[in-house]
Amino acid sequence: MTTTNLTPAQHAILAKAINTSSGKIDWFPDNIKGGARKKVLDGMFNRALITNDGTDWFVAAEGYDALGMKRPDVTPPIPEVDAELEHAVATAEATWTPAPAQAKPRTRDNSKQAEVIRMLQRPEGATIGQICTATGWQAHTVRGTFAGTFKKKLGLTIVSDKPQGGERVYRIA
Repeated sequence: MTTTNLTPAQHAILAKAINTSSGKIDWFPDNIKGGARKKVLDGMFNRALITNDGTDWFVAAEGYDALGMKRPDVTPPIPEVDAELEHAVATAEATWTPAPAQAKPRTRDNSKQAEVIRMLQRPEGATIGQICTATGWQAHTVRGTFAGTFKKKLGLTIVSDKPQGGERVYRIA
């Protein structure tokens, strides 16, 4: 068995919770307030000494072990079976249909994004300036759309070439 080193504050908090409130942490030393309280709780949680039920903190089994105390004997109650409820659940489950497969992202035909894609699909392609004029976007927005939406999200391959003395032209490969 390995021993867990606790700070004096952690030891006091765990011992008080075990001895006075059945493991519920509802007391802190006077010198631990605000952010320090959160730090102490986070430290104990990260070491699995405490657990949270959504609203309150409780000493976990490892917290009892760290203090060398016997873990509480917790046996969950056996729920009663309601035959009528079980039948209703089985009937409902029989009518369930599997969730539809992940749909592809939808695009509108009249959106700026669709317009830019049409411009890039033309044989002559499009320049950043042409796209800015057509959409009202700034150049950095156009370049960001190429890298983020078109390449990463839609999986399009954008190629560019720069004719001698001309402006760079972009196309969808």
